[in-house]
Amino acid sequence: MPKELYDIGDAPPLGEVPAKMHAWLIRAERFGQPTTAFQKEVIDVPDIKDDEVLVYVMAAGINYNNVWAGLGLPIDVIKARNKQGEPEDFHIGGSDASGIVYKTGKGVTNLKVGDEVVVHCGKWSQDCPMVKAGVDPMYSPTFRIWGYETNYGSFAQFTPVQAHQCMPKPAHMTWEEAAAYTLVGATAWRMLHGWPEHKMKPGDPVLIWGGAGGLGSMAIQIVKAAGAIPIAVVSGEDKIDYCMQLGAKGCINRKNFDHWGMLPHWKDSVGYANWLKGVRKFGSAFWEVLGEKRAPTIVFEHPGESTIPTSMFLCETGGMVVICAGTTGYNATVDLRYLWMRQKRVQGSHFANDDQAYAMNDLALKGMLDPCMSRAFPYDDIPTVHQLMHDNLHPHGNMAVLICAPDFGLGKTAQAPRMQPQATLPADDRHDTPHPYPLSAPLPSVDGAIEEITIVDDGTKVRDHMHPGIISCDRSDKLLEAAKRMVDSDVHALVVIEGDRAVGVLSQTDIVLARQGRTIDDVKRFTVGDWMTEGCATVDVGDPMSRAITAMMKQRIHRLVVTEGGKPVGVLSMTDIVRKAMVT
Repeated sequence: MPKELYDIGDAPPLGEVPAKMHAWLIRAERFGQPTTAFQKEVIDVPDIKDDEVLVYVMAAGINYNNVWAGLGLPIDVIKARNKQGEPEDFHIGGSDASGIVYKTGKGVTNLKVGDEVVVHCGKWSQDCPMVKAGVDPMYSPTFRIWGYETNYGSFAQFTPVQAHQCMPKPAHMTWEEAAAYTLVGATAWRMLHGWPEHKMKPGDPVLIWGGAGGLGSMAIQIVKAAGAIPIAVVSGEDKIDYCMQLGAKGCINRKNFDHWGMLPHWKDSVGYANWLKGVRKFGSAFWEVLGEKRAPTIVFEHPGESTIPTSMFLCETGGMVVICAGTTGYNATVDLRYLWMRQKRVQGSHFANDDQAYAMNDLALKGMLDPCMSRAFPYDDIPTVHQLMHDNLHPHGNMAVLICAPDFGLGKTAQAPRMQPQATLPADDRHDTPHPYPLSAPLPSVDGAIEEITIVDDGTKVRDHMHPGIISCDRSDKLLEAAKRMVDSDVHALVVIEGDRAVGVLSQTDIVLARQGRTIDDVKRFTVGDWMTEGCATVDVGDPMSRAITAMMKQRIHRLVVTEGGKPVGVLSMTDIVRKAMVT
């Protein structure tokens, strides 16, 4: 007689589907930190539709989307699906998986019980008129990211997926390796191959932001496989060897530059001139790695707000900046003159269709795409690994977690079709991130001499106009307690301090956003860390006032934290700058 429930790691006979299954669930009443939002439960195994299969999940990939799902921010994914007619009052995350088909729907002809598969996360309705008409299903209003915008993702023993989502598992990969690459790999493939007018050609230079990350590591290999030239941007010298092993021509360390962020306002001549110096220096670094003075024909973007101005400036005339995310923010700025006069393209890209996902997977099957798995975790660590992501303590590359696989290193049934150097990250690797007139005027370019730009400064320093002292809070403080401190002190923001360093800001705007659409009881549960802006805009006491002005204009803010030797010692506000202008 079939068992009603099998333990994790105790596989049912092939094709036998029990009534119950183990899963990690998120429920609305536990929204918050991943270590409390994710909890183990036993639930019914879901039914499948005619075009679906039921996959016995061996391992799952880890992506940031289910950190957001656990927090209930920026949307309540459970409530959003309930409004669309899905009845479940819980969420099972996981948008990457490797596993075995245990059941097929009546309409499925391309899969059978026992097939070993990897699952891509693109899901859509086959009945959508656009899909039926042959339109790219990524443009269909029915498109959803499986395991985030749908329920029953890969953090469970069984998961229902549409048959087209299942691709052959590379026989030379372990279960955990095979679960790590599909979301980022297919996303990168569409970005680089999905726009025919800008299709990569052999010899094309391609600039790849975040080369050591999940997306960037895939992009390097895809560019290399196409015969183009991948040049990666990294966050430290220790990431260079890793990217080179993956096939990068060379790397640029972004920490050698300080011009990041929104463009200075075109009326801020000092700020714009300084930005031009920085971006030209970056362009020269690209040339040095490439070995010749050519601009990238494609810029592979995902940081967004901090890097889009540089990407647009550096991209070749007639080239493309393609972006799939905004990890440093969404309010990106561009000098539109470079867009229209140099006829460049800014292309948004989101995941991939079946053709693109299968083309990417074909590289993996041929041994030409390493999954770049930086670390794998046991089943019980699903909350922990998401907490590492939340706290920005996770390694670069891609991570996976075992679900039903009883141990690490299993599932490999063949040798790789080709030899490929194994790229490894440093053992202690961690993340450490966050004038249009006149129209006919010649545009500054990367080729211009930096020395030709001169800047006049009156010699005034930040220390001459700052307010000494800091009104601060801790990220663990209750949000409403911090709000009261803000009001009592008659200030518009608090500096978040850890140890002797400023690590973020909590503003009145953050308080308003936290309150909007929520009950006061909901808000009482929030901490400062839930709503603060990570990172702190700072200026040194010895910096010229012109630099402080540019910093505020670039970031559209009214205050800077003043530091001395890295420690916060005061505040400089726009009011101080206006007062200076009135008396000089």
